[in-house]
Amino acid sequence: MSEKLMVGGQAVIEGVMMRGPKKVATAVREPSGVITVDVKPINSLAEKYPIFKKPFFRGILSLGESLVMGLKSLTYSAQMAGEEEADKLTNKDIAITMAISLFAAILLFVVIPTASVNLITTDSHVVMNLWEGLVRMIVFFLYIYGISRAKDIQRVFQYHGAEHKTIHAYEAGVELIPENVQKFSRLHPRCGTSFLLIVMIVSIFMFSFLGWPSLWERIISRVLLLPVVAGISYELIRFAGRSKNKIVHAISLPGLWLQYLTTREPDDSMIEVAVKSLKAAIEVEETAKVETKNDDTIDKQDLNDLKVNASI
Repeated sequence: MSEKLMVGGQAVIEGVMMRGPKKVATAVREPSGVITVDVKPINSLAEKYPIFKKPFFRGILSLGESLVMGLKSLTYSAQMAGEEEADKLTNKDIAITMAISLFAAILLFVVIPTASVNLITTDSHVVMNLWEGLVRMIVFFLYIYGISRAKDIQRVFQYHGAEHKTIHAYEAGVELIPENVQKFSRLHPRCGTSFLLIVMIVSIFMFSFLGWPSLWERIISRVLLLPVVAGISYELIRFAGRSKNKIVHAISLPGLWLQYLTTREPDDSMIEVAVKSLKAAIEVEETAKVETKNDDTIDKQDLNDLKVNASI
């Protein structure tokens, strides 16, 4: 099997977004049944600032770019799926939505866990940090479980499963047709759900070295260190996604199990949408890759530059 490009994706409303090395494609099934595909180039800061192609830094950039592209794809899918309110959204509305989402995340996963330490009586900074981490994990699991119980989100989770199955099939080198794709697992080691779990675990270890300053100092320090935590977590999940080591696989199992809450088995029509999105995102890059293999003058680094790091 030839080496495949690394792709990532995201489920959206009645569709799937796939991110390739140079393009991001969002495929949506409209109410009429027609599949519409929106393809846009990726103008990554990594092209202007090569440092963001290096380990650790690439994770920080990938997280930021994925959030922006994901929200834009979600807005596009809502418009194509017939959501009336989505047609009225402007770039300002999207920016406000992102700001509110960030504030809510800080409140749930930073403020509440660190403030909850007041509920226990201890002078041990280690115990305090472990308690904070435990509460953060509990809030995270409750958040995921709560979302998974919402009826309106079930079809999105089916498309999430379609995204994972399609990427598995692509990485295995099989023909991308529904009957082949359906044979693969709806769980994927590079899933964003697994990434978030790793972020929780990494933050427990990192914050344990910070002592126990005042409440506001703790909140500010955790927010400021979030890019560092994300960069480390990205490298870990990237390694886990490529490794065949049984020990690494065993460590990755909790993240995979958590995906049983955030994915559902898709039907063939959803697989078709995911396949169209994937093909649109990698078509040019796949052609370029084949051409480089027929050119003995191409340096190996040029081939490596075709790859991109993206969290699923």
